[in-house]
Amino acid sequence: MIDSEALLKRSDLAWMGQNTTHLEPPAEVVEALLESTHRREFQFYAPALGFEELRELILADLGLPGQAAMITDGAVGGLHHICTALAPKLSRLIATDPGWPWPGRFVQLQDVPVTAVEVYSAAAGYKLTAAALAKVIEPGALLYLIDPLNPLGSSYRRDELEAIVELARDHDAIVVHDCTYRHFADGHTLVAELYPEATLTTYSFSKWLGLAGLRLGAIAGLPGLLGRLTAVPSNPLGASIVAQRAAIAGLKVSGGWLRELRRVNRRNQEIVTEAVERSPFGPVLVRPSQGNFLAVDIAGHGWTADQVCAALLERDVFIRSGTYQSPAFGDRFVKVSTSVPTPWAERFAAAWAGLEPR
Repeated sequence: MIDSEALLKRSDLAWMGQNTTHLEPPAEVVEALLESTHRREFQFYAPALGFEELRELILADLGLPGQAAMITDGAVGGLHHICTALAPKLSRLIATDPGWPWPGRFVQLQDVPVTAVEVYSAAAGYKLTAAALAKVIEPGALLYLIDPLNPLGSSYRRDELEAIVELARDHDAIVVHDCTYRHFADGHTLVAELYPEATLTTYSFSKWLGLAGLRLGAIAGLPGLLGRLTAVPSNPLGASIVAQRAAIAGLKVSGGWLRELRRVNRRNQEIVTEAVERSPFGPVLVRPSQGNFLAVDIAGHGWTADQVCAALLERDVFIRSGTYQSPAFGDRFVKVSTSVPTPWAERFAAAWAGLEPR
């Protein structure tokens, strides 16, 4: 396991292992943080479901009129609440491998079985297909769909989601649409547009706005469905007021900020991809990645994913081993975050060039 506390002490580290954004934040966000701190708002509890203004801004950003939102302690806090609140009535959780492992671990605490569909396949587009889902879905299941897919960078076309939704509706399944990386995608369709009656959409401020350390996220859904979660909030004393002020400020200036963030992210992906192409390792699995990261296959050259990450860490570059997100395939790929200062991407390229097959 990564020792995050030790890494935080390394002030010159290129932080490219957690998909977090490390660009200079919008001035309005910093101002909101300082103003809230100066007013000592950290001494107060927030509304249990979050500030109304923030909830309205999130729904506007998602384009989901008529839905409701609740603010959570990070998107993963929202996922934990979904899994623990719904677990008693779930027949199974269906996820992907590779994917984000924590929802499966959450429901297993209440003895809900988990099926992880293997998606490390170019033929499948490195994502869940309706055909693969049809083999495992059952009545009362919870489908956890990450889109764009962390850690591979693939995303779903509207027709692919329509086929998945048809199966979910036929089996009375609930869909959790994890849209953490949607702001980086070239185009994105929300499952909630196709299956609003049984879709919960999770939302994060850690990636696109760079508020990872402030721990702020949200869940959106139709009032009746969301009411199963808001009846007993995971944090009845509310998420950080300071973080919510920053998020409100960020959403109000998101247009210009996202244009620059996406530009830098794409440029850094080009730098990383060029470095991989010049090396014996590779390929980059999904091009262009629809997230703020790239997955690189390193199999067949005598290195494990953990060894590659350790070698780069010695060169002050932190990337993530696939073992963190994939029991089946984790040793054959690494993930490189790209929403970072471009000099970090260039440092990665120089460090990667020093790797040789064993």
